Amino acid sequence: MSVSYPPRPLVRPQDKRIIAGVCAGLAQRFGVTPTTVRVIFVLSCLLPGPQFVVYIALWVLVPSD
Repeated sequence: MSVSYPPRPLVRPQDKRIIAGVCAGLAQRFGVTPTTVRVIFVLSCLLPGPQFVVYIALWVLVPSD
C-alpha cells in the first residue's frame, strides 16, 4: 500500500528569491533545486517563445509565501 501526499502549493518563497521567486517556487513545487530551474529557464530563453511573458504572468499570479 503506497501513501500519496498532496502536491505542494505553488508559492513564491521569500528566502530563496533572486528576482521574483518564480523559479524558486517552481523548484520547491516540483522537488528540484532552484539552480536547476533557473538554468532550464535561461536555456529556454534561447528558443523562440513567450518565456518572459510566462515568467511575468507567474510573478503576478502566484502568491508570495
